[in-house]
Amino acid sequence: MPPLDPDRCYRALAARDARFDGQFIAGVHSTGIYCRPSCPAATPRPGNVRFYPTAAAAHEAGLRACKRCQPDAMPGNPEWNLRDDLAGRAMRLILDGAVERDGVPGLADRLGYSTRQLSRVLTAELGAGPLALARAHRAETARALLAGTALPASQVAFAAGFSSIRQFNDTVREVYGLTPLELRALARRGRHGHDPASGTRGALDVDPEASTPGTPVSLRLAAREPFDGRGVLQYIADHAVTGVERMVVDDAGALTGVERWIELPGGPAFVRVELDPDRAGVRVLATLAALGDVAPLTTRIRRWFDLDADAAAIDAALARDPLLGPLVAAQPGIRIPGSVDPAETLLRTIVGQQISLPAARTVLGRLAADLAPAVETGALRRFPSAALIAENGAAVLRGPARRVRTIVETAEALASGALVLDVGLTTAELRDRLLRMPGIGPWTADYVALRVLGSPDLLLDTDLVLLRTLRALGAATSPRKAAALGTRWAPWRSYATLHLWRAAPPAQRRAP
Repeated sequence: MPPLDPDRCYRALAARDARFDGQFIAGVHSTGIYCRPSCPAATPRPGNVRFYPTAAAAHEAGLRACKRCQPDAMPGNPEWNLRDDLAGRAMRLILDGAVERDGVPGLADRLGYSTRQLSRVLTAELGAGPLALARAHRAETARALLAGTALPASQVAFAAGFSSIRQFNDTVREVYGLTPLELRALARRGRHGHDPASGTRGALDVDPEASTPGTPVSLRLAAREPFDGRGVLQYIADHAVTGVERMVVDDAGALTGVERWIELPGGPAFVRVELDPDRAGVRVLATLAALGDVAPLTTRIRRWFDLDADAAAIDAALARDPLLGPLVAAQPGIRIPGSVDPAETLLRTIVGQQISLPAARTVLGRLAADLAPAVETGALRRFPSAALIAENGAAVLRGPARRVRTIVETAEALASGALVLDVGLTTAELRDRLLRMPGIGPWTADYVALRVLGSPDLLLDTDLVLLRTLRALGAATSPRKAAALGTRWAPWRSYATLHLWRAAPPAQRRAP
């Protein structure tokens, strides 16, 4: 990661430019606090401020979070989706709760490094080691729970991933300069007119009487503007599997949300995600099997709707292109529809290879109905696990024997651990693992990388819909020409792909 440019950061801070919130931290050493760039407080003198890539780095420098601007209450850093280096991969896993579940040795093992080497790289790149980064993330989750819920502080501690009440109390005091109850009281008073649920990464309401199993939670997750949330919902609707996903519509028939089951480390969660009518972002209602799944749920929903993307920068880059400019103007803030389960995304993609989208939805709906009975009468099903498909897929799947064999063999590899997909992989590693599987080609590998990792720079140049759009625009007629054309859209070729998909003319039916 290139070092932060102090002059550029200071200009953003002096301008209170909210576009940089989440991208760096301003540490004011004369006061001992750190702020987001858009903090409304008086701008400090240049000699009194230093800039940090993460809140954890500011903590390590002995600074406390600003009580006025609440610097952790903002969209996440888009760097973690853009970067394929060790630091970016580690941060994606840390935000998903890998340290809480597996410890630093487990995190290092998943990344293929020693604990010592991982700590050295993260400290050099991000200003803090993996434990400090995970601790900062736990503090952010705890602040959101305290600010937006009546959940007892003791339950907040474990929901945020702390191993003890004492560790929770000590961390909150160190990071915020307040006890947990004082932090909650400050948020409820709405000091300085700040709404603690406004624009946060995860302001929650939780039933204080609920026990951990089956605990209902409500989250508000912010996005950077512009935010094409309806485009993500339309994409989900176009690919929705009957009985697995259910779309939510308003009285006028417009899409407003989606419901489905999501597999989390503590068990399955039933989730309803709706567009936030008040500001850019989404609202989430979920019933969790384990309250400790709050942080992984938040991270996965953010990835599903690509909430952390720097949409203004992406649009500005693509709008300068004469071909894409009109498409960007027509649909600003386009987002990558992400994945809530890498294995499910891969299996659904393989089923859809070489058949139409309606046909793929029919096959997947039958597969889910045969292998995954509804939890309750009339309720939605969980998408069948890789183990279920490996064991029973050959008996229930229809279609060419080669495709059925690819589906079953891939499910077997996923179920046995021979094929592992997670957000800690680089794009190249994920593609390589997929291309080694019989029956999986480059289009499938690129598409899964785009969905699972949110890789921003993948042009699906062999995609038939993309090529149909380019032909209609008179821009390219072959995958080779499309790939050459796409070089001018780097490093945002994935978003260019989405614009071209959105602009596709209707397919022409051949005369019999």
